[in-house]
Amino acid sequence: MGTAGSSTTQGQSLGTSKGVEDIPGLKPGTAAKSPPAKPAATRKDPLALDDKTNKEQRKADWAIIKEMSQYLWPKDNLGTRLRVGLSLALLVGAKVLNVQVPFYFKSIVDAMNVDFAALGGTATTVAGSMILAYGLTRIGATVFQEVRNAVFASVAQKAIRSVACNVFDHLLRLDLNFHLSKQTGGLTRAIDRGTKGISFLLTSMVFHIFPTVLEISMVCGILTYQYGAKFAAITALTMVGYSAFTISTTAWRTKFRRAANAADNKGSTVAVDSLINYEAVKYFNNEKYEVGRYDQALKAYEKIINQGRNIFGIPQQWAKLDIFECIDCHDLSVPLNFLGSVYRELRQSLLDMETLFNLQKVNVAITQPPNAKPLQLTKGGEITFENVTFGYHPDRPILKNLSMTIPAGKKIAIVGPSGCGKSTVLRLLFRFYDVQEGRILIDGQDIRKQLIDTGGVYSELWSVQETLFAETQHGKEREIEIPDISKEERR
Repeated sequence: MGTAGSSTTQGQSLGTSKGVEDIPGLKPGTAAKSPPAKPAATRKDPLALDDKTNKEQRKADWAIIKEMSQYLWPKDNLGTRLRVGLSLALLVGAKVLNVQVPFYFKSIVDAMNVDFAALGGTATTVAGSMILAYGLTRIGATVFQEVRNAVFASVAQKAIRSVACNVFDHLLRLDLNFHLSKQTGGLTRAIDRGTKGISFLLTSMVFHIFPTVLEISMVCGILTYQYGAKFAAITALTMVGYSAFTISTTAWRTKFRRAANAADNKGSTVAVDSLINYEAVKYFNNEKYEVGRYDQALKAYEKIINQGRNIFGIPQQWAKLDIFECIDCHDLSVPLNFLGSVYRELRQSLLDMETLFNLQKVNVAITQPPNAKPLQLTKGGEITFENVTFGYHPDRPILKNLSMTIPAGKKIAIVGPSGCGKSTVLRLLFRFYDVQEGRILIDGQDIRKQLIDTGGVYSELWSVQETLFAETQHGKEREIEIPDISKEERR
């Protein structure tokens, strides 16, 4: 490797480059030889298939529910709390009307079981009134439900926006090594799947689980009052048994859903990678090969989904037949069936959101101290590398004890074979990675002690696309002086 232009380099070693004695105009330094660079700590892949025990899964689920509950009742947002409160009031009103429906239905049947010839128009009047009340009650419950959904929609969408932006912000603050080692397609698919699960989770927490339990409790109380504790106990035990069966089978089915998510991530990865590398695919006429890879990923997903549904579906249908045919209680069976379906979908949403929240737990490798200050260009931007050692892998350090100074306002060229560390120098300068030994200074200031978002904009000046203009706009937003240039000048 060599440098061209005005610079000073001491005691340097980049990959397998020449010694400094072979570079005209440069003097060898006296810095001691550094040991091989240490690799960064290995992170756990948030997209990898992770088999958890039931206890670990319950702990993870409750952590997600606890996190999402903050979006339902935020301390600093009165409007959101009012919407949630109004939604709950509408929900209670709808449930009260739903509980009244069977009694109006009973009154209609009783009113029809009379001698119309003896009573004349009285029975018709009573039956008509009951039918009208039955219809109005049904309509009222439906209206309450629709208004409730409209009021709560803003809360759910605001939570989705907040979580998605937090995850996206966290991903942008992760180091380059994370993004180079992750599959972009699988990452975006996991985020999309997780954000869709947020809406169902919030809706289930407010409108499904608690209301269904409330409705069942109200029904049991009414049965106790009307027919005695025996009927209420039979109903409660039936519901508890069905709920226990649903919970146990859904927990067993969790492994199939997790495997399906991993297969779905793989399919998205194959598709996105193929489209990103479109030119390479076309150069080698590998369209059929890429389609085959994508089809294999979809086939694996299909197999897992069908396996879980077939195994789980048979006992579930048996359970439905037993309950529905043995207990003909009309509306009483509806919340029971609904509770099982909601719980199954709720667990699926939690699994879909698990990766989304795991991404927020990935440690940020590039950090700044609490007292970090903006970079001050007191000398015009002089860049100094002092005994810098860095390597992407432990068995191959790229930079070994590199020392050089680039005076402010000067232009240099770093040349050498592929893999000698040319791009690595720029990546370290922009803190895409942190050095393992030594330090990098700009006008005598260690870049690790400055604000991360302080710096210039690196643009590939040979680019002829509009990307260059977009990149320079980032510089303008950071109040970096970039001269206005016309479209012709950019080309």
